[in-house]
Amino acid sequence: MSETNVLGEPLEPCSTDPETGFERDGCCGEHPQDRGRHELCAVMTDEFLQFSKRRGNDLLTPRPQLDFPGLEPGDRWCLCLGRWVEALRATRREQLPETTVPPVVLDATNEAVLDTVELATLEAHAYDR
Repeated sequence: MSETNVLGEPLEPCSTDPETGFERDGCCGEHPQDRGRHELCAVMTDEFLQFSKRRGNDLLTPRPQLDFPGLEPGDRWCLCLGRWVEALRATRREQLPETTVPPVVLDATNEAVLDTVELATLEAHAYDR
């Protein structure tokens, strides 16, 4: 069964280097076992990676035992929807740099996120190739 992105088109892969997705298949698919909802494809920024680390989710440090390579700015990653929303809210509330909210790759972001974030908000943070 193919999945759809937020634009109503077939879901494109997010990244195979590093390999991302709940199943490490490169796609931000929807999976019933994925409590973190890794459905949003984002391009990592240094500000976001530091924000996430301060919030207790270190995405910088490799963890081979978890098949996690560690991320760098510029990497695409299927991000937990809640963490992206948290960064968005914190940016507004705490007046953090706008780059704390990592840009969204709309073609590779699962339509399932639309139950939490409006398309207009995603488009306002769209990755500009």
